[in-house]
Amino acid sequence: MSEVLVLIDHVDGAVRKPTYELLAIAKRLGEPSAVFIGGADKAAEVAEKVKAYGAEKVYVVDDAQIKGYLVAPKAEVLQQLAEKAQSSGGVAAILIPSSGEGKEIGARLSIKLESGLITDAVDVSAEGVVTQSVFAGNFTLTGKVTKGTPIITVKPNSAAPEEGAGAGTVEEFTATISDAAKKAQIVAAQPRQATGRPELTEAAIVVSGGRGTGGNFEPVEGLADALGAAVGASRAAVDSGWKPHTFQVGQTGKTVSPQLYVANGISGAIQHRAGMQTSKTIVAVNKDEEAPIFELVDFGVVGDLHTVLPAATEEINKRKG
Repeated sequence: MSEVLVLIDHVDGAVRKPTYELLAIAKRLGEPSAVFIGGADKAAEVAEKVKAYGAEKVYVVDDAQIKGYLVAPKAEVLQQLAEKAQSSGGVAAILIPSSGEGKEIGARLSIKLESGLITDAVDVSAEGVVTQSVFAGNFTLTGKVTKGTPIITVKPNSAAPEEGAGAGTVEEFTATISDAAKKAQIVAAQPRQATGRPELTEAAIVVSGGRGTGGNFEPVEGLADALGAAVGASRAAVDSGWKPHTFQVGQTGKTVSPQLYVANGISGAIQHRAGMQTSKTIVAVNKDEEAPIFELVDFGVVGDLHTVLPAATEEINKRKG
């Protein structure tokens, strides 16, 4: 059976949820082989984690020589792994998380392997047919790579992780990184302040606030914490300086697809809808019963979020207790 390479998404060895989702998709296409590019001291721990979700093989690439460089070295690692695998059954596909970095890795890799690339997939069938949400989420497209090794970047929350142990055979791999791939380097970094909430693009529940908050996000954050949710914001809220751009959901912000999306004080302009309308269940709270957001929702509440959200939060906490 052909291998399916899955690039592990991690932070200092802490494997992130999209990796397990990609492994579930990889099982449909062939034999999942996880690729860990990181510190050698984290390799054993990472291998155990991905093995539990079906990785038959784990390629370990020590990043000591490439740490601090941007995406180009990772593309070269995947290129060389794919070429190596061609001698033993080949590669059925290469799956990469659909982050900003992941899409650039995919683009560079497609040129190196002379292969087709599909980005922002929301589903991949066993036959390799890819489903995308395109044109600001207004259309669903299906397509298939017809040249070379399919390279697919997949959005978070597009598949449910499937536990089930694979062989997890660890194989160390040393890549030859070109000087050209080391042209861009990170010279300084500052850790993001931890909030204790889930990462916005990975969260199963997202609670967002817009212009209707008036800059007071306390009711939004209170409900989010009661639900164990991430906090998002509309472009209007970000442009007003109420939240940083990293919180923005929309066409020029982040695209989310959680199980539950709660929009509060958000009118529902197309810019925002493009970033959240693939959510499984959508709830909106807005004082304006004519707000466009209500055309999109599963459940709508016409009311002041400053009254509705504290009441909902109180009831949720009461039931949890």
